[in-house]
Formats: sequence, structure tokens, C-alpha cells
Amino acid sequence: MMNPVGSREAASGERISPRIPHAPDLFDKCRRYERLRIVREAGVYPYFKAFSMNGNGHPTCEGRPIVMAGSNNYLGLTQHVKVKEACRAAVERYGSSCTGSRFLNGTIDLHEELEARLARFSGKEAAIVFSTGYQTNLGVISCLVGKDDYVFCDRENHASIIDGCRLSFGTLKKYRHGEAEDLDRVMQATLDKEDEGGFLVVTDGTFSMTGRIVDLPRIAAVSRRFGARLLLDDAHGIGVLGAGGRGTAEHFGLLGEVDLLMGTFSKSFASLGGFIAGSREVLDYVQHTARSLMFSASMTPASVAAVLAALDIIETEPERRERLWAITGHMKAAFDSMGFDTAGSQTPVIPVVIGEDLRTMDFWKRLFREGVYVNAIVPPAVPSGCSLLRTSYMATHTDEELNRILDAFAKVGREMGVIA
Repeated sequence: MMNPVGSREAASGERISPRIPHAPDLFDKCRRYERLRIVREAGVYPYFKAFSMNGNGHPTCEGRPIVMAGSNNYLGLTQHVKVKEACRAAVERYGSSCTGSRFLNGTIDLHEELEARLARFSGKEAAIVFSTGYQTNLGVISCLVGKDDYVFCDRENHASIIDGCRLSFGTLKKYRHGEAEDLDRVMQATLDKEDEGGFLVVTDGTFSMTGRIVDLPRIAAVSRRFGARLLLDDAHGIGVLGAGGRGTAEHFGLLGEVDLLMGTFSKSFASLGGFIAGSREVLDYVQHTARSLMFSASMTPASVAAVLAALDIIETEPERRERLWAITGHMKAAFDSMGFDTAGSQTPVIPVVIGEDLRTMDFWKRLFREGVYVNAIVPPAVPSGCSLLRTSYMATHTDEELNRILDAFAKVGREMGVIA
């Protein structure tokens, strides 16, 4: 029986509200996600592959041994006996986790030891470690750039930088990739319109998809001219570039020109986490305002111990970097001589540009059949029409493995008409 306001009662007497118009189903976008379906139906889906290790510590995938040519383990330290022993010892002493944030109960003396070591290594007053490199950029950028401030970002910066800029209350300004002149133009236009708020310039040191090194001298000069602070994300440079492995800034002799140096532990340091190094005053502020630090569980003891051991090796075994650069020069020259487009790479990240998405994935699948694993990179990680196969090299690659990689690329490249 209807009551005066239009609702009705169930047989039990329970009130039932009348049906009202409602929003579209939130999950409709998931059903319309055609890109994944197309790739899977084409049989060239290249992601989320599960790896194992054989008895000799070499990777296997789908039950077959492979040559890994897609890892960021540049110095080959994930299997180093000192690194693994440091992890075991840390677990025995501290257990598996700190079970809390750095801000509250999640700091152990290993964290503080690592921060002091990283500050000295970076030539800065202080350092703070975060649980991941992604969280480092999110936390640092979003807490430093306030509502009246401006952050200037290279268009090909890593996603964590872009997201950190978006989470800030400041205004994001992008400049053309690698172009100091365009950064100058954008900053001048901003200064002409506004006279309040600080400027932060953020750039990758080594760009992770192309392997190109930022023109740091010119970017730093423009930053100084406008009184901007400079944050260098050197995730792929630290451990690799510079006489002491201190990264892009050391490579150019500009450690003192970078206000904030960011790095990750998931590359050369063979672990998981990230850090920011800079002045004590700035890092005190970051430590008490960066939400991704304050509200995340801290790095596990084993992860911290692995970084400390890796740092020892980076500082005492320069021959690893020497071997890595010898490999890099050999592979870059070989790819170029075969006729592949390597996008001007200058580092152990050497891309092979294919262009179209499905063709890139098909090339990836054929390499995989040959026992070589690389990374298939498509938009939005690269611009449209610039899909590529990202190869990267380790100091521990053998000559035999390098030849297998080159032979596979040559075979597949000719089969697909990518090279003559």
C-alpha cells in the first residue's frame, strides 16, 4: 500500500525507497578496455611474465632458460654474495619487517646508517630513504611545491615525477624534452605573468626509455638564471655514471649545482626503495611533511642491508662500471651497424625503435622464442608512433650472452624487415 509520500512497504512492513535515477556503472570503462583484448587476441601480450632461477642463478621463464636483456640490475649485484649475506644477517637480527612508518615506530638504526652513508656519497648534508623510488618523487615534489609555486618538468620525465607534480598544489609547466631553450622560454613567460611563488625544475638524469643523458649544464644554468631550485631524478644514473658512480651530476662535475638528488635502490643498488639528498634544512621539512614517507611502512631491514652492501661494492669495485661501459659501447655499435634505430642512447639503456605498437610486440614475442627477454615499451611510456624494445645491460653479462642477444635481434629484424 502506497503511503502519502510515494514510498511503499514490503510485506514485512519494511520501508522500501522508490527507485531513483542513478549514475552509469563505474566499471563500464573496464568492459570497454579494448587495447588489452586486441593485444591478447593477437597473441603478442608481453607483460607480467613470471621468472624463476635455475640452480646457477640464471633466469628461466615458462620453463625455459633465457638471456635477460631487460633488467635494471646494471652492476649485477642482486646475486652478489655480499649483498645476499647482508640480507640474511639483517633478517636474523631485525626480523622481516619494521611494521610501521619512519615517522612513528618504523625507524631502525640501519635506516640512519644508510642515510648518513648516502649523504656522504652524494656530497650533501643529509639524505632520507623512502620505501620506493616512486614514493620518493611523489612525497618530495608534492610537499615542496605549494599552491603559489611552479614546477617545470621535462615532457619525457618518469611517471612518478609527473604524478608528484599533479599531487602538489602548485602549477605544472612542461618544457620540450631535453631543450634548455624551451625551459628558459617557459620560465620567462611564467615570470612575466606572476611575481609570487617559487620555481622548481625537475628532470631525469638518464631518461629511462631512450637511455639519453640530460644536458645538465644547460638545464642548471637556466635554473640558476631564474632563481629556481633543481631536483635531479638520477634513478638510472647513480651507480653507472661518474668516476665514483655518483651519477649524472658527477659525470658533468656539477654535484654542487643540484639542490636535490633523488635516486632509487631497485637499479644499481640491487634492492627496493628510494632516497632524496640535499640540505639538512630542506630535508627536515620533507621528513615532516611528505605524506608518502609519513604514512607508508618503512624499508624492510633486508632491503636496507642490501643497499649498504651494494654501496660498499660501488665504492670499492670500479671495475664493474668499467665492464658495464665496455659492454654498452659494444652493444650500441653492433645495433647501429646492423641498421637499428637506437634513439641516440648514451648509456646501458639501449632502445631499438620499431614504431607501431603491435609490430613492436610481435618483435618482442619472436625474440622471446629465441630465448632473449627485453621490454616492449608502448604509449604512454613513449610518444605515439615511437614504440620500442628497451634493452639494458649488466656488468655480469658474458660475451656469449651478448652474442646471443645480437644474433636474435639480427634474425628477427631481418625476418620482419626492420633491417636489411
